[in-house]
Amino acid sequence: MRGRLVVAATAFGVAGVLHAGTAGGQSAEGPAAYRPAAGASPVRGATGTGGNAPVLAADPAAYTDSIAPGESRSYGVELDDRASAYVSAVAVPRPGSRMGLRDGIDVSLLAPDGTACGGVRHRSFASAGGAYPLADSAERVVKAAGGACATAGTYRFVVRRGDATGGDAAPVQLELKYTSGPPRHTIAAALPSAPGGWSSQAPSPRPTGRARAVRGGTGFDDAAEIAPGAWQDRIRPGETRFYRVRVDAGEQLFADAEFGSGAAAHGPYVVGGLRVGLNNPGRGYVMNRTGSYQGRPATVSLATPPAANDGGGDGGEAARGMSLPGWYYLQVSVSPKVREDGGVPVALAVSVAGARPAVATGGGAGGGGRQVTGVEPVAAAGPARRGERLRILGYAGIGTGSALLIGLGAWSLAARRRDE
Repeated sequence: MRGRLVVAATAFGVAGVLHAGTAGGQSAEGPAAYRPAAGASPVRGATGTGGNAPVLAADPAAYTDSIAPGESRSYGVELDDRASAYVSAVAVPRPGSRMGLRDGIDVSLLAPDGTACGGVRHRSFASAGGAYPLADSAERVVKAAGGACATAGTYRFVVRRGDATGGDAAPVQLELKYTSGPPRHTIAAALPSAPGGWSSQAPSPRPTGRARAVRGGTGFDDAAEIAPGAWQDRIRPGETRFYRVRVDAGEQLFADAEFGSGAAAHGPYVVGGLRVGLNNPGRGYVMNRTGSYQGRPATVSLATPPAANDGGGDGGEAARGMSLPGWYYLQVSVSPKVREDGGVPVALAVSVAGARPAVATGGGAGGGGRQVTGVEPVAAAGPARRGERLRILGYAGIGTGSALLIGLGAWSLAARRRDE
């Protein structure tokens, strides 16, 4: 089993409008704003599900658009009958804005015949602590038995915004991305059976030691890569900072964000003023955790199911979100309602380890807690990981930001010996 990864949350880009700003996304007046991928192309989606929708190209292309309350925007994606596809939208409110209780975005993917692929995914802006960037993806997953949405053709990705009543009615900015990956059965064939139950308990006590300073990214594209160790940073009110953490197949991710005392130790009590979110390599939603803050130490934690664990659709939203191996995106936010002009110190302890079975008293564990063979995209950069791993060649680098595109259909397996 791999050792515990410890990192400290860096100051991430603010939930803000998609604009360039100054270096690192930091403005002279306030917190850093969310920044889309470098070189993202402006595009205007068709209204509703009709009209001539602009076609989104696959990795590494990214696009920007905007959407007003009650609007629907649609975009075309050309899919073959072999590769799985993940089409995502990041919706970014203006910094410090208050959003309506029914405001948010729905994302869906429609086959050429109008069939909905995987249903509609809903994300809400509503947060007692503040509005943060929302991200989720719609997917077409190719399985061995085929099924709905398995044909080649022009699919339609639809983003719909909710009702802004009671909140900011200004258009919000969108960042759009389409990535592709191997069929689900290709990943599953390389994996042994996973435990029937999994534990949310971190594998070991939190490590101690001197933390290194790190500065996180302002969005998915420039998310700071986290390596094993301890890290620390300071997040200003209104900011959301992004990290990418490598999670291979069969592994679980555990994260504890410890927010320290600020200068205003007796500031206002902000319900939901702290947040830790997680998205998968295709930018699909995994989970969101919040906590309150009043200038004194507070901790927000999360624990995931094993990655790339094909549970046949069981296990809820988190299990669906953890369906892929690769780079996962942690987001750490501090509400603009928090009164800390100098920012809040944050330390983030992260563990990545082989799937841990549920304890006997928790209703039956299965399979044991050994590390499961991982599957990783060829385009993923970074140091060698310990434990035996199988690489699926031709995976177009989901979530890596790499420009490497390898022809789909050339799936083959290569084994790597254990790195002692």
